[in-house]
Amino acid sequence: MARYSALLGSRIQVTYRAGDIVLPATGNLAADSGKSIFLEESYQQKGSVKTFRWEIPYACIIELRECPEVPKPSASVNAPREASAESAMAVGSLQLKKNLA
Repeated sequence: MARYSALLGSRIQVTYRAGDIVLPATGNLAADSGKSIFLEESYQQKGSVKTFRWEIPYACIIELRECPEVPKPSASVNAPREASAESAMAVGSLQLKKNLA
């Protein structure tokens, strides 16, 4: 029986184990086979929409919860950025050296 079928189509956040590593993932729950879940995320690359899907077996799921919809970006990609005091270089920050040899 599919454990997460009630969440199909919802945006979820899952923490899962991949070997010795614990990884977070966020996406739309596309399918639940009864043995694993399938997350789906769409993105735009070079003017075309791409879809990425990945499978997470039940045995690897540590935590799964529903999360709010994707927030709308507050700034346009093409809009110029304003300089702020936060983005200015701080006195104690590191600088790249021009000649490493």
